[in-house]
Amino acid sequence: MKPLRKMLGRAMTLAPHARALGLKFEAMEPGRGRMSVAWRDDLVADPESLVIASGVVTALLDHCCGLAVNATGEISFPIATLDLRIDYMRPAAPKTGVTAEAHCYKLTRSIAFVRAEAWDVDRNDLVATAQAAFILNRGQG
Repeated sequence: MKPLRKMLGRAMTLAPHARALGLKFEAMEPGRGRMSVAWRDDLVADPESLVIASGVVTALLDHCCGLAVNATGEISFPIATLDLRIDYMRPAAPKTGVTAEAHCYKLTRSIAFVRAEAWDVDRNDLVATAQAAFILNRGQG
């Protein structure tokens, strides 16, 4: 199962927006996923601050939450973000990338519930947290 999980984790970085942002798969275990994004000039919103844009952090958290849902091993069909709440604690440090880790803590027949955290240098000093719900597109029949 480990090679399959690793392949799934890497596949999460193949979406066009994930590739454009440079999202990187870090780790995956049952119901959990970790991804990161490196700092780049073109990901900065304010050239004076040299801080990675908050939209990049949002995309990272959303994608990492999806990874956690897929990491449950119970999903073999498409999922989509239904609800995503981001609480920003502070801007990331200048010229610093961000890492996110998500945990899918509850699956129902139609919804997956996920929590995530994002940090730059110190995991104990969070940049942002997320609470998300994903629709499980089981289809008809």
